[in-house]
Amino acid sequence: MKKLILLFSLLTVCFGKSYASRMDWVTSPDSVSFQNLSVSDFQKLLADTTVQLIDVRTPAEFEAGHIPRALNIDVKEVNFEKNIKTLDPSRPVAVYCRSGVRSRKAARKLAEKGFQVYNLDKGFLGWPKH
Repeated sequence: MKKLILLFSLLTVCFGKSYASRMDWVTSPDSVSFQNLSVSDFQKLLADTTVQLIDVRTPAEFEAGHIPRALNIDVKEVNFEKNIKTLDPSRPVAVYCRSGVRSRKAARKLAEKGFQVYNLDKGFLGWPKH
């Protein structure tokens, strides 16, 4: 048990700082991955106007407020898979929802289709109010 605690302590000391400083890549069991970004990194990403910005919340949530130039494609919509076919697979996609849960689901689906995907980690709740 002491050896296990020592090993864990060493790993934390050696890798803890570098892990915290890198961006958070999320990989599902089937090796589909997307990148979670903080608000500031998401804002930097959106400076590139070739990035396709997708709000995956409901139309009512979208109408109540959204990030400028976002396209609304509701992840809970039955036609979500069909609707994402309108996106350009050669361009990166940035997704967000209210808190980050639905957008992770959407990010996984988009990554499975071959898109390079970035997710706003804490969702629209963390987005600066205007």
